[in-house]
Order: sequence, then structure tokens, then C-alpha cells
Amino acid sequence: MIEVAKTAGFCFGVRRAVDMAEREAAARGSLVSLGDIIHNTHEVERLHALGVTKAEHVEDVPDGSAVLIRAHGVPEAVCRSLEEKHCEVIDATCPFVGKIHRIVREESAKGRLVLVIGSKNHPEVVGIQGWCGESMVFETAEQLSKMFAENTQESEKLRSKPVSVVAQTTINRKIWDFCIKIIKKECTNAKIFDTICNATDERQAEARLLAGKSDIMIVIGDRKSSNTKRLYEISAALCGRVLYIEDASELDGTEIQSAEHPIIGITAGASTPARIIKEVRNKMSEEIKNEIETEDFEAMLNESFKTLNTGDKVTGTVIQISQNEVHVDLGVKHAAYIPMHELSDDPSFKLEDNIKVGDEIEVVVVRVNDAEGTIVLSKKRVDQMKGWESIEAAKEEKTIVEGVVSEENKGGVVASAFGVRVFIPASQTGIPKGQPLSQLVHQPIKFRITEINRPRKRVVGSIRSVQQDERRAAAEKVWSEIEVGKEYTGTVKSLTSYGAFVDIGGVDGMIHISELSWGRIKHPSEIVAVGDTVNVYVIGLDTEKKKISLGYKRAEDNPWNVFTSNYEIDDVATVKILKFMPFGAFAEIIPGVDGLIHISQIANRRIAKPDEVLTIGQEVEAKIIDIDTEKKKVSLSIRALLSKDDE
Repeated sequence: MIEVAKTAGFCFGVRRAVDMAEREAAARGSLVSLGDIIHNTHEVERLHALGVTKAEHVEDVPDGSAVLIRAHGVPEAVCRSLEEKHCEVIDATCPFVGKIHRIVREESAKGRLVLVIGSKNHPEVVGIQGWCGESMVFETAEQLSKMFAENTQESEKLRSKPVSVVAQTTINRKIWDFCIKIIKKECTNAKIFDTICNATDERQAEARLLAGKSDIMIVIGDRKSSNTKRLYEISAALCGRVLYIEDASELDGTEIQSAEHPIIGITAGASTPARIIKEVRNKMSEEIKNEIETEDFEAMLNESFKTLNTGDKVTGTVIQISQNEVHVDLGVKHAAYIPMHELSDDPSFKLEDNIKVGDEIEVVVVRVNDAEGTIVLSKKRVDQMKGWESIEAAKEEKTIVEGVVSEENKGGVVASAFGVRVFIPASQTGIPKGQPLSQLVHQPIKFRITEINRPRKRVVGSIRSVQQDERRAAAEKVWSEIEVGKEYTGTVKSLTSYGAFVDIGGVDGMIHISELSWGRIKHPSEIVAVGDTVNVYVIGLDTEKKKISLGYKRAEDNPWNVFTSNYEIDDVATVKILKFMPFGAFAEIIPGVDGLIHISQIANRRIAKPDEVLTIGQEVEAKIIDIDTEKKKVSLSIRALLSKDDE
């Protein structure tokens, strides 16, 4: 039996680079590749026949040439050199590698030391180091452990400096895990970026499973390929016989002679073309002269080149996010992307919060261009499909929907929920008549769906319905718990000549004008305004008529309490003359507390009327000669402070 790993062969980054090389060479007639496009001699030779020539160094590139940057990427300095030579750069750097370039550049800018776990002389690692400042490379956990054990200069640097760690995309997961364990133990300020490609993890995991159950394991790939070497190492640890070959020509027909009905596993590195895998599979099939019992590889191969139709709903993996589009791997030959305007209709949608490289994403095919080898996708159309189902369910079940108001229009506002536009009439917004609806724009809201006309794509909602339910529920809660003396924080809803109405959480209560202030006021507006937040307490209840009387003025603010706390009999106070009576004059001691100066206590001589000596508004010194606590009355005397010389 022969089983071919589903992940065998080109990964996305390699396939993308090869496709770009073929496309650009066909369009231009010739193309310069800076180094081998991929680590596969056979594929490099095939591309050379199509017009792709190779230059080992920047100096070898003719000025003004069209230059392809290989999947492994190059240092930033190389890109600048090509620009200086006026070359047209076609960047086929694997998006996952490009992400590492961005990480190390940003971390270096923060003054951090970059630590790369990978093969020191591998082109990908060389490229990564070329995008950062100070960096170190370690290939194994043993190297790291030995360095720390010997307390070298490098180990002291790693212990003392902030470190940011990245991985070569094709590094063995076990090597990475061991290295990270050591780094976390030795470095106190390490930031870990797991940049191993998901495809690498999957390929190595599948190789591990396949090797564990196979009698013979065949690993196909160029001997310069780092990821293929990893597959060989994994396979050799689990399978007794492992063949590392570059193509079918290295098989001589004797591989299975010593085994009866062997199980043969085949895997291949990320730079191995499908045609070479197919040739190896076919040759092994001839050797065992047995029908392949696993899934036909030809069908599997054809599947990788399948085309899609407009309207198909498919699932892919986000592999790159640029300024204008999101690139998605659909497992087909075509390059697929989502334009920004096809991401979402939600005005509050933020790309960085919702989509990340490596995410699985469900999309609809908008357009297939076989000539250009591209597929245009839409995420928002999938959201709309799901959104309509959610909207219809919400109406049926009368559930509350959350959304964001996107705009104000004639007669109401428009909100977005589940990717669907919902119109909310002005009468259903909960905004009082005469107040601007614009205050709702860009605000999150809760509403119910009241009407749906799917053929016309019309949905109507009501905020007011939710508010009424919330107010009703709040009112029930208030009435179940309310009692005299209980305090509430409320909002002033309206004013009348006799008091203020306050919402205390779904129920309105009234503060009578006499309860607003200890002093005399003519209208509640002297104390409060509509919209004010006030602290009140319950002073009366009528549960049958659903009426609540509220108090606002506080005992600690009672002027009489303030007076008695600060004055005693025989104290002298500066008072203000307020009015005259036939028997004397009333004077203000403190705001809210008046005292009587009897006519006999105004002067040292006999007077007929108070205004013979005093004037309204005049401030004078007076002595407190009596305090009637029960009746809250104060008697004052000016005469008590006068000497005989004042007569």
C-alpha cells in the first residue's frame, strides 16, 4: 500500500513564487531571479527554460532589469541596492516570511536584541537578520544550553538585554519548543513570536504519523532544502527505512524486495513540484504491482488545481493583509483576495481587530479571472447571508438585537446589525420630539426587529420597544424594593411651578418645591434643571396610585442645625437687617435663620420705630440673648453691645 501525505509538495509561499515567476516571465520574455527561486534544482531548470535567469549577487543583476525576490526573502539592504540600480522589483517573498521581517524591524526599533532560531546560513535566516539591528542565531537547544552553561559574553548579553525571539518558518517544532524553554528560564525580559509556518507544522505532524505506520518512508526534495531535511529527520526517528531522494530517477526497483506487502509512505518538501511526487508514486506503484488503496494522487493533484465558480461559498486561510486587500489561500492555483470594500458593511468594523494572518475565513467567490489567475472574494456577502438568517430569527423570537447607528436620514436613522441595514423610524428611536437624531450616529444601540421585507431588502427596527421593556422591568424592580427613607440617584425629567419630577430608575417621583431648598425659592429652576443627576430619598408612598414623594434637601444642610452648631447664647454675630415691624426688626444671622431685635433692644434710648435707627440691608453687630430650640426662634440685642457713650 502506498500513502501520499496530503501536505506533500508546494506550500502556499512556494507556489505563489513559482506562479509569479511564470506569469512575469511570460509577460516580459525574461526575468532575473536573485538566487534560486526555491530549493529545487529541477524546478529552477524548468523556470530557466521559460526565461527566468539567475543572478547570485546584486552586482550580477543588470541595471534596469526586472528582478524577482525569491520566496525566502532578502535583507533590506538588497532591496535598496536594487532600487539604486533602477531595477523593477517583483517581490515573491512568502507572506509568512514578510511578517517576520516586520516583527524584527519593529522590535529592533524598540532597542531589543533579536534572537533567531534557525539554520544560520539559510537564505531565509540571512534575510531576517537583514531587517533588524543586533541579532543572534541558534540552530539547536544544545547550542543555547552550552552557551548559558559556560557564561559566555553572548549569554550575559542575552540575560541583560530585552530579547525578542522569532523562528525560521521551517524549523522543527521540537527544536523550537526546547529553545523557548531555555530562553524563558535564562532571559527575564523575553518576547516570544512563534513564526513557524502553519503549513510546516502540519507537514511535519503528518510526516510523523505517516512514518510511524510505514515500513518504508520516502522523502522527496532537494538536498539543499531545509524543510525537507526536517522531514527526513522526523521520518528517520520513527521508521526503520527512510529514502531521501530528489526525484524518481534515484529509485532502482529494489526498494521493496525484502518486504512483503509493505506500507509505503511518501512525503515531500515545500519546494517539491507535484509532477515529481507523482512520478515517484507511479514508479513505486509499478514496483509493488498493486493497486493504490489510498486516495488517488492524481485526483488529489487535480484538486489542487481546481477552479471555482462565481457564487461558491468557500473557506480559506488568511495569508497576507495589505493596505488594499486581504490575501486568502483557498488551496487552488489561483491567487485569491478580498478587496477592502468587500470585507464588511459595518461602519464600526476594524480590520486589525477582526482579521489576522492564519485565521480561517468564510467567503463567497465574486469573480474568477482565469486569464490573470486571480479570484475576487467577498466576506461581507457571507455575513449578509448569515445576517438575514439572524435577523429573521430575531423577529420571530422577538429577541433584542445589538447594532451601531451608521447614519441619520429622512424620517429616522439607519443601523447595522449582522451585516444588514436596519431602518429605525424617528418615532421608534426613543429620542424626544424636537431633539436631534444625530446624537445616535456611531453609537451602539439595542433594538427589536419589527418588520422584514426580504425581496426589497427592507428591515425596520425599534429602539423604543426595548426601552419600554427595560423601563417596565426597572419599574417593577423599584416598586418591589422601595420604602420610605431609601435613597436613589435619579435624573430630573421635568419641572412645574410646584416641584420637579425625577426618574429614579423606571419610575418617576416628585420633589415638592418646599423639599428642594431650606431657603425660600420662587421656582424649582432656581435649584435644579432638566437632565440634572440628583440624589433623593423617599419621604412618602402611595402604592395604589403609584405616587412617590421625594426629598432633596438634606438634614445636614438645615440652616437651623448649622446655626446651633456654630452659635450659643451671649455670642456676638454680624447680622443683616431684613424688615421692620412695629415691635422691632428682623435680621438674618445666617442664610435661612432670622432673629428678632425687639424695639427695646435696638438703642440705649426710647425710640418709636425701628427705622429711626436702622435701615434695610444694614449690617450691624448683635448679641444673641435667647435661643428657643423648640420654636426655632432667636432673640437679638444691639443695645447689649452699646456703651453709655453711645446714648
